[in-house]
Amino acid sequence: MMPLCFADVGTDNTIKKIGGSPEVKKHLENLGFVVGGNVKVITTLSGNVIVNVKEARVAISEEMARKIMV
Repeated sequence: MMPLCFADVGTDNTIKKIGGSPEVKKHLENLGFVVGGNVKVITTLSGNVIVNVKEARVAISEEMARKIMV
């Protein structure tokens, strides 16, 4: 298990755990990041991560990506 920010670009990953405060967890859930869901890293730009989650592209900060374990 590793944080999403360290996942390889272009590989499919399964979300295993989401950390952070209840507010952060709820925010990530609203974006489509749920345990058991698939996420694919498209690219990383200066620490920020662009991912495909639930057929949508989402950009998240490195801080948020560290809370998502794959």
